[in-house]
Amino acid sequence: MNQTIPVIALAGNPNSGKTSIFNALTGARQHVANYPGITVEIKEGKAHSGELTARVIDLPGTYSLTPYSPDEVAARDYLLEQHPDVVIHVVDSSNLERNLYLTTQLMELGVPVIIALNMIDIAEARGIRIDSEGLSRILGIPVIRTIGNRGTGADELLQKALSVAGERTSWIPIDLSYGQSSDEALKILKMKIREAKLLGDMVPPGWLALRLLEQDSHTINRVEKLHLPAGDEILNLSADLADGVFREMNDETEGVIADHRYGFVAGVVKRVKSKPAVNRVYLSDRMDTFLTNPVLGPIVMAAVLFGLFQFTFFISDTPITWMEEFFIWLHNIAWGVLPEGFLRSMVVNGAIDGVGGVVGFVPLIMFMFFFIAILEDTGYMARIAFLMDRIFRKFGLHGNSIVPFIISGGITGGCAVPGIMAARTLRDPKERFATIFSVPFMNCGAKLPIYALLIAAFFSAHEGTMLFLLTIISWSFAMISAKLLRSTILKGESTSFVLELPPYRLPSLKSLLIHMWQRTWLYLRKAGTVILFASIVMWALMTFPTLPLDRASSLTGNELAQVKLSYSFAGRAGRIFENITKPLMGFDWKTDVALIGGFAAKEIVVSTLGTVYSMGEIDAEESSSLSERLANEAGWNPVMAFALIMFTMLYIPCIATVAVIKRETRSWKWAGFAVVYTTGIAAIVSTIVYQIGMLFY
Repeated sequence: MNQTIPVIALAGNPNSGKTSIFNALTGARQHVANYPGITVEIKEGKAHSGELTARVIDLPGTYSLTPYSPDEVAARDYLLEQHPDVVIHVVDSSNLERNLYLTTQLMELGVPVIIALNMIDIAEARGIRIDSEGLSRILGIPVIRTIGNRGTGADELLQKALSVAGERTSWIPIDLSYGQSSDEALKILKMKIREAKLLGDMVPPGWLALRLLEQDSHTINRVEKLHLPAGDEILNLSADLADGVFREMNDETEGVIADHRYGFVAGVVKRVKSKPAVNRVYLSDRMDTFLTNPVLGPIVMAAVLFGLFQFTFFISDTPITWMEEFFIWLHNIAWGVLPEGFLRSMVVNGAIDGVGGVVGFVPLIMFMFFFIAILEDTGYMARIAFLMDRIFRKFGLHGNSIVPFIISGGITGGCAVPGIMAARTLRDPKERFATIFSVPFMNCGAKLPIYALLIAAFFSAHEGTMLFLLTIISWSFAMISAKLLRSTILKGESTSFVLELPPYRLPSLKSLLIHMWQRTWLYLRKAGTVILFASIVMWALMTFPTLPLDRASSLTGNELAQVKLSYSFAGRAGRIFENITKPLMGFDWKTDVALIGGFAAKEIVVSTLGTVYSMGEIDAEESSSLSERLANEAGWNPVMAFALIMFTMLYIPCIATVAVIKRETRSWKWAGFAVVYTTGIAAIVSTIVYQIGMLFY
């Protein structure tokens, strides 16, 4: 690529420590990048070595460049279309054989490669010794020993990558033998591809010939889209040659070529790796005998999550109080400085009280993200997935559904949008759709401020316990929903589940802080843009049309504010819905106004409640936190609050989630179904909770 700043791509198997290397190279200088035609998340950051700077691209984890999943397609398409200057292949040193298969494919492509021999400490603790200099000599590429979560070897790795990238060498594919019949077929194909100059500006002829002989569907589609006579001729020739190899070898060409790659890798590993003669049971394995035990595992998992919620609320309680006091102070200052009128109302009631109600819970969200990062980086999150698979299968889901569920808020936090996108890894469409329609029930990060607000107001003595209970409830509804769907409109058998359990690792504080900051910053950015805009829109809907002067003149104080709000567009809509929600669920028209705003983003339920109850306040000196206001507000009680929690947990997904459901299902019909389905369940559950609860309250 013709660039002034060199581009370094990071490739590697899942659980190879690639993200740790990325964090070690870039620190906090990273963001999610967007590339044409690529929908899977790809991170980009900047790395500095002296006066030199490089763009570092963290590709999705992949086992192979023969793509079967969206992650593998995204990784390979980036390499083919963006042409990075160098690829750092992050290799798990304790699983050298499996990881070097991808190295071989990268070398077949010809891209300049550097091996980061990562987690070398874990390999050596297991008695595995790797001759890194010998590996470099045999493969003809640089090999750097690294420990990603400690940053060991990161500086040397970056310097070597910048050196290789600075050479700007052309891509030179490795010349491997795949057996006599395959080699002869490849020779014919390469000659034809060179003559036709087919994709000559994108990939080497040898690599294209290899993919076509393997009958790789993505490569065939790429050639078909060219609509060239020579392309059609080469496709027909590759099919005939592949049939010839099959007749001679009694195996598909993809299998024949893969066998020779593995043979090459085995020969390399035999020369550079030594391991103990006696197999040992390592610490990770000993821990897993307890942590993944069918009986003890779920008990430990429940205890870990319960402790996480308790400690999160304990440690964030004081910072939340500080944040609330800050926004109360800001409210009072703005109220006193700004002149009376629409401007003061919009700034104070719309912006400060609206956004403040959401931002006030940032400490809670920060600590929650921090502890979730610990679960991920230690490897325990994979054990949670393993344990949950046994349950998932009983509800007609695939074990890989655990990833979308967790990303969507399986452990309070996350977001349904990437969770739904993560369901692409499920190949069976019925399992994928059942997962898509169930993950909105999870406790995404947008619902957390609502829970925190209502728990603080009505269940303050049991904050951690309540959040743990809500997590159990959300999982229960998601699983019941999946079972219902898989038993009716999405009937079918569950497919097999394979999961790799990475070794337990001690996470680095730097990596944990980066993860926490990235997710918190996304939340703050949303609060400063989408939620701010929606809060002001909701303020406008709650302000206009204004009450006629003849009616306003006879009212004063809080009564005047309430009548003005009731007369507004939002108030009128809330009054209509109140006729249904008040007798069934106990929600008054103000709560209904907040729930309507929640369709834009769930956090807006809090910001709208802040705006609604702020607009009823006359004396700025009497300003108090929203939790205190609700606890003292007539008509509010713990039963109604819990019914509201249930409704916000289950009702209509936000606009962004509905949009991504439409995109993933390719149908507005299914998106509409998701809206009706979730809201219907929310209304039924909230009604049952309120009606039964009020019998005992």
